[in-house]
Amino acid sequence: MITAASMSIVLVDDQTSIRSLLRNSLIQLGFVNVSGVKNGLEALEHVRNNTVHLIISDFNMPDMDGLALLRAIRSSPSTQKVGFIMLTGHANKNLVQKAISEGVNNFLAKPFTISTLKSRIEAVFGPICGG
Repeated sequence: MITAASMSIVLVDDQTSIRSLLRNSLIQLGFVNVSGVKNGLEALEHVRNNTVHLIISDFNMPDMDGLALLRAIRSSPSTQKVGFIMLTGHANKNLVQKAISEGVNNFLAKPFTISTLKSRIEAVFGPICGG
């Protein structure tokens, strides 16, 4: 069983308030290694230079949106197995289908609760200790 303290998570959202809300929620669940970046380009650089187990990324961002980030993550052998949860305020059918075809692991709709966040992470990794 994986522990929350052993996981490294990157939050990708252009809104500081959403990154802060996610970080605080993850800390309440026992996660300690949580980084935040404001777009997909910064996320790619972070993932290439650090061990990352999970990316929680907004869909709608400037420079590189969540779908383009997912595509880039899945296309690289060194990052293709990183867990990826798409965060969105508008989960339309077309976006969901595209994200699934690109290899997304799960979705998290805004607004979210801490228990929903935990269930989405556990759907990707199985039960998490420490949270």
